[in-house]
Amino acid sequence: MGFSATLAFATLLYAADLPVSVNNLTTGATSHVELSNTGAQPVTAWSLAITTRSDNGGTHRVIETVDAYLADVTRDLPRSSPHLDWLRPGQTREIPLDPLPQDAKVELVAVVLEDLTSSGDPQIIKSIFERRASERDELRIVAGIFNDVLQSKHGIAALQELKDRFATATGPQESTPHRTAREAVETYLQRATAENPDAAEQSMRAYAALVASQYELAVKHSR
Repeated sequence: MGFSATLAFATLLYAADLPVSVNNLTTGATSHVELSNTGAQPVTAWSLAITTRSDNGGTHRVIETVDAYLADVTRDLPRSSPHLDWLRPGQTREIPLDPLPQDAKVELVAVVLEDLTSSGDPQIIKSIFERRASERDELRIVAGIFNDVLQSKHGIAALQELKDRFATATGPQESTPHRTAREAVETYLQRATAENPDAAEQSMRAYAALVASQYELAVKHSR
């Protein structure tokens, strides 16, 4: 009980210090909540604590984090999600959630701002920046592969070399930047052999430029 009381008190302290308010929770099959930025800076990441009652009479608490710092270069891409973007000052946005029971509670426990300052639970904030650093390192590897190959090769030869380079994972578990780059290369190579090799190469170089921009953004936002 003492730990629970301490945790509840800490959550209240975090909530009082956060420049984002949580409003209008809707539960059920299409659960969602509204977040409003009441501060003076864009919010690039936020973490919600979702509390529900468990079958044994206790409570179950999970943390859901949205880190949208890369949206500065991805928000205009096809199929980008509007709710995965910076929350700007004065803006209110509806955030979808997994289906929740009627008695569920949702609290904001951490935010990261555009200037890299943050508020809320220190451990959650630490995990956000650790993930950003990991993603930065993976983007550096992917951007390096594109740079090495596209500086020396062109056309189908470049795409085939990229396919071979991305066929090997960089670790025991393939990272998201590596997987998406591998899938993109395979798609462009199929287009090159079936349609216009020049157009496929141009698309591939545009994708490589996007990855380079993502890496530069990750370097800035992972400090």
